[in-house]
Amino acid sequence: MTDSTSTGDRGPRIAPSQVSPVARRVAGGRHNPHVTGDDETAPRWLQKAAGVSWRLLVLVAAIAVVFFATSKVQLVFIALFLAFVFTAVLRPLVSAMSRIMPRGLATALSLLTGILVFVGMLTYVVYSVANQWQQLSKQFGTGIQQIIDFLQSGRLPFQVTNAQTAAWIDQGVKWVQDHAGQLAGQAAASATSVVEVFTALALAIFCSIFFLARGTDMWTWFLNQLPARVRESWQTAGGAGWYTFSGYTRGTVIIALVDGLLAFILLTVVQVPLAAPLAVLVLMGAFIPLIGAPTAMAVAMIVALAALGPIQAGIVGLGIAGIGQFEGHVLQPLVMGKQVSLHPVAVAIAVATGTLSAGILGAVIAVPLVAVSWAVFSKLRTMDPPMVDEAEAEAEAQPVEQAEHIDDDEPVKEQ
Repeated sequence: MTDSTSTGDRGPRIAPSQVSPVARRVAGGRHNPHVTGDDETAPRWLQKAAGVSWRLLVLVAAIAVVFFATSKVQLVFIALFLAFVFTAVLRPLVSAMSRIMPRGLATALSLLTGILVFVGMLTYVVYSVANQWQQLSKQFGTGIQQIIDFLQSGRLPFQVTNAQTAAWIDQGVKWVQDHAGQLAGQAAASATSVVEVFTALALAIFCSIFFLARGTDMWTWFLNQLPARVRESWQTAGGAGWYTFSGYTRGTVIIALVDGLLAFILLTVVQVPLAAPLAVLVLMGAFIPLIGAPTAMAVAMIVALAALGPIQAGIVGLGIAGIGQFEGHVLQPLVMGKQVSLHPVAVAIAVATGTLSAGILGAVIAVPLVAVSWAVFSKLRTMDPPMVDEAEAEAEAQPVEQAEHIDDDEPVKEQ
């Protein structure tokens, strides 16, 4: 029999009791930083926090790079966003018309129809403003004088005198004179902005033509450029993102049109001047969640107050508030359904972040971008079983316990 300590082909055999604990840990690699990557100088919670922190820093840096690159080509980004909006809105019309005519002709007719509707609505608004401007200016002046008289009447805790009103007017005139050069520069910048707006619209329409006519072929070509192992993931993510974006866009357009129509009917019944432009303002405000509708309501109330008085202004305010409630509780669940499932808190944070980042444009595009991102993430992730509330678990367990108790009380039947 061979001794356990004798040498052989594998070298000398050492009993486990003769090996020190440190040597066993190093040999096993359990606490060897070169084997497992652990650092014995830092506690485990600090190691985990550091790992999460540097990953978050990399993520924030990537997002910052995306924002920086987008700001450098902002005009192109806006044009592409508008192209996707036009495509989402007109695609059902193009698909319906392509059943009886070539798809290229259906695309051209659909775009022409959309342009005519937009131009017709704009022409009607301009005509309404030009036709009622003289009457509105008189009513507005009368309304402002009534407001000043009310402030000077002493019915409020404070009183405004004629001298204070004149001083405020003089300060306003002086401010305009002092900032005349700056205002002229802003006007020139606005002229440049008008050129940029038309450039973005032209590029958006150009891209929309190809998206509507050959969008499916373009998406297939893009997928074919990717490795085969990732095509399915990209196809799943793209389908979920486009489903959410198109549903949000079409739903928002439908809701905006209904809001504008209801506002126009309300303002016409109350006989508020410039009912058509104010209704268009309400329509545009519907594209900005949370802040668009209140802003349009405030403008409509100011016009009604200046032209007709406080009673009509209150009626307008209550009417537009009712339209907002009808939109939130009836239209949005009915039109959008489950295509856009964002919590109101998420919508508020998205709108605030978009407004601080890019002004009104950021407020418009923030919610659809967040909705698309969440839809893609929800489609690609793998969820664990949800947590069950203790009260619900107890309620579900009670019928089972009662059934078991009844089974135990039943007498055992003899075979």
